[in-house]
Amino acid sequence: MNSLTGKGKLGKTIQVRLVSDFQAAKRYYQEVFGCQVDGWGHVERDEMIFILQQANSPADVQPNTRSKKRNDYPTEWEGPDFGWDSFIHVEWTDFDLLVNEFQNNGAIVAVEPFTGSHGEYEFKNVIFHDLDKYSIVLGAMRKSI
Repeated sequence: MNSLTGKGKLGKTIQVRLVSDFQAAKRYYQEVFGCQVDGWGHVERDEMIFILQQANSPADVQPNTRSKKRNDYPTEWEGPDFGWDSFIHVEWTDFDLLVNEFQNNGAIVAVEPFTGSHGEYEFKNVIFHDLDKYSIVLGAMRKSI
């Protein structure tokens, strides 16, 4: 068998963020989200990992805008009402704990916690901003009860 005919395994995906103030961004992720942050700009907590990089210009920092709605999802959902830069799935029972922790640490709340449904599932989301207005969505989902 030729070793180039199979599929290779992809590793963990790490998001890279251009930031307007590298030192301030490192402090924010450490103090607000409780992340381990090193001198390289690696930001880690549990399975959430980012790499922060200093932008050449503030104009280079461009968080996502809201995506176009679409009607071909497998449920009635048509897409988010806000721009998402990162979606971090959390356990249902951890959601309120994390929201309280981050708010107590001074997180910038872009969208207060809200609930909804997708077919047979219910969800809870909250959107935090970092200092450059990147949207960090915490989301929990479970089968509706």
